[in-house]
Amino acid sequence: MTALTDYSKNLLARSLTGRQPALPTGVWVGLGTGGTDATGLTGEPAAPTGYARLPASFTGSGTQRNAAALRFGFITAAGTLTHVGLFDAPAGGNALAWAPLGSPATLGAAGSVTIPAESLTVLAD
Repeated sequence: MTALTDYSKNLLARSLTGRQPALPTGVWVGLGTGGTDATGLTGEPAAPTGYARLPASFTGSGTQRNAAALRFGFITAAGTLTHVGLFDAPAGGNALAWAPLGSPATLGAAGSVTIPAESLTVLAD
């Protein structure tokens, strides 16, 4: 992931200064059409497409990598998805980080988008 959201930057700063913020207890991955540091991932597909954020677990020391493949299934067209994001909830919640996908995924009909295991990386630098 190339960018932490403003929310995550605040969590990190509070953590580094011993203020013990409430850290996420789970992480969900989403797909969308853009992103900013202020809002995180934007343009998530509508629920009628079959889209839903997926829970993810990460492994590693230093750079964190998704432990298992993430397969997003769609029952109808979802358009072109260009970005990926991390959230602290399966819907709503707080955006944590976002980045462009390695290559856009265009779904003109039902189908799926898969992020292979260990290909989604998170590193705060």
